[in-house]
Amino acid sequence: MQQRLHGKVALVAGATRGAGRAIAVELGRLGATVYATGRTTRAQRSEMNRPEAIEDTADLVTAAGGTGIAVQVDHLDPAQVAALVARIGADHGRLDVLVNDVWGGDHMTEWGRPLWEQPLAGGLRQLRLGLETHIVTSHAALPLLIRQPGGLVVEVTDGTDAYNAKYRGSFFYDLTKVSVSRIAKAQAEELRPYGAAAVVVTPGFLRSEAMLDHFGVTEDTWRDGIAQAAHFVLSETPYFLGRGVAALAADADAARFSGRSLSATDLARQYGLTDVDGSVPDIWGYFADHGDGQEMSGDPAGYR
Repeated sequence: MQQRLHGKVALVAGATRGAGRAIAVELGRLGATVYATGRTTRAQRSEMNRPEAIEDTADLVTAAGGTGIAVQVDHLDPAQVAALVARIGADHGRLDVLVNDVWGGDHMTEWGRPLWEQPLAGGLRQLRLGLETHIVTSHAALPLLIRQPGGLVVEVTDGTDAYNAKYRGSFFYDLTKVSVSRIAKAQAEELRPYGAAAVVVTPGFLRSEAMLDHFGVTEDTWRDGIAQAAHFVLSETPYFLGRGVAALAADADAARFSGRSLSATDLARQYGLTDVDGSVPDIWGYFADHGDGQEMSGDPAGYR
């Protein structure tokens, strides 16, 4: 699949870290030009106050074989997003892949508290960060994406449609993550006449930079985190989803998946991929078969 995306242009909104960064890098590995956007640069941090920067993502994209272009954008600001899309249009005249991965609301999520006991400002901020950013970006970018057939929109959420049929334990988090899936389905319908597609994808238990820090481990020592959370045994690197999204973007018949909810595991099985350690983690399959209680009720060996 090397360089199968040469000549293609992608925008990964929310590419500073985690799944967004990995998706950008894997698109670059297949030869794409990737605009990596986010709020954190080497000179300025967002409210999340994390060290990862969009310039680092762009450098990783270029090192992988693509062309990485870092652009600082607040995707809640329509003017900034419009300027970004105008720049892509002026420089390339096309947009082939749009990835909406903006989130940034984890630090405001209140678990185990009902709606009326949660800070309203923080909850509404989560909705803005996790939903409004996606809508603003698609509103500006889709006219460029549909200039030629074959465009792909990838909405990134947490949880498959089947898993998210249950309440996710926090009102604003639940509403955000379920609604991202609906955004993808709506776009799939509206893009179909133009020969473009939209899907919603999810990682499993993601070993993002923030999650590794949360457990006090590194990618090399991640298994030490299992003692704190049993399900961490089925965790995955961001590159597991990144590889799947890149393969989907390079699939000439990707439209057959339009409107669907796809996990990183689904994509790996479809395209014969693995995580960086050669495994195929399937935490959503485990949850479907054994439940998601704090203690594991089944053997995880068959789900990795």
